[in-house]
Amino acid sequence: MAMRNSMSFDLAFTRRGRRAPRHASPAASIAFAATVFWFCIGATPAVTGLPTVQLKIKGHAVSAEVAANEQARTTGLMYRFSLKPDSGMLFVFSNPQPLAFWMKNTYVPLSIAFIDAEGRIANIEDMAPQTEATHSSRGPAMYALEMKKGWFGANGIGPGDRVEGLEKVPNAHE
Repeated sequence: MAMRNSMSFDLAFTRRGRRAPRHASPAASIAFAATVFWFCIGATPAVTGLPTVQLKIKGHAVSAEVAANEQARTTGLMYRFSLKPDSGMLFVFSNPQPLAFWMKNTYVPLSIAFIDAEGRIANIEDMAPQTEATHSSRGPAMYALEMKKGWFGANGIGPGDRVEGLEKVPNAHE
C-alpha cells in the first residue's frame, strides 16, 4: 500500500465506506507550502500589478514598474529573485528631497540612480542584496530608478545624464 502524505484530501470512499485520503495536486501543495512559508517568516509578498512606464537614458530603453505610493515604495523590489533585462523600478516622490534606500529582504543585487526634478541623474550607487546599509542621494531627488547591479555602467550611463519619459509617470500619492 502506498504511503499517503498529511496534505492529502479526497471524497472517494474505500470498500468499507470510509473516506480514503488522496494526494493533493502538486500545484495546491506548492501554493499551500508557500503561504505557510511567508506566514512563518513574517514576510510580505512582492508588490505586483504596478503600472509600468517606458523610459530612455542615452538611447537605452528601460521598462520600469512605478512605485508612486507609500506601500509600493516601502516594499519596492523586496521578495523578488530576478529582474527581466532592461527592467527595473522607478520610485516617485511628491517633492525633491534627500532619499536613502536599503536592501533588506531584497535578493537581487541592484544599482540605484537618484534623479532630480529635471530628470538628471545626480548619483548612482551599487547595492548588495539583503543588507541594511543605506545608499543616499547626493542632494534632493524626486525619483530613484533601481536596475540590475551594473546596468548603468554597462550602458555608459552616469551622473548628469538625462532620463527621458518622466513626464508620463503618474504623480506620487501617499
